[in-house]
Amino acid sequence: MISPKAGDDDERHFSRQTYRLQEAAKILGIGRNQAYEAAKRGEIPSIKVGKRVLVPRAALERLLRGEA
Repeated sequence: MISPKAGDDDERHFSRQTYRLQEAAKILGIGRNQAYEAAKRGEIPSIKVGKRVLVPRAALERLLRGEA
């Protein structure tokens, strides 16, 4: 399981359910531009909220396990 870094009080009480695409790229070991292209092609599951592109933690974990 991917563990979020310790932060403010809210993060200690609630587990993060999404990562910014840049964070997911770092976890996957790929560049930012490559991550945006992969998300656009649907290779990285993502959710667009306004201008932000978020990757659900559960989907990223499945991708890392080779299940996605």
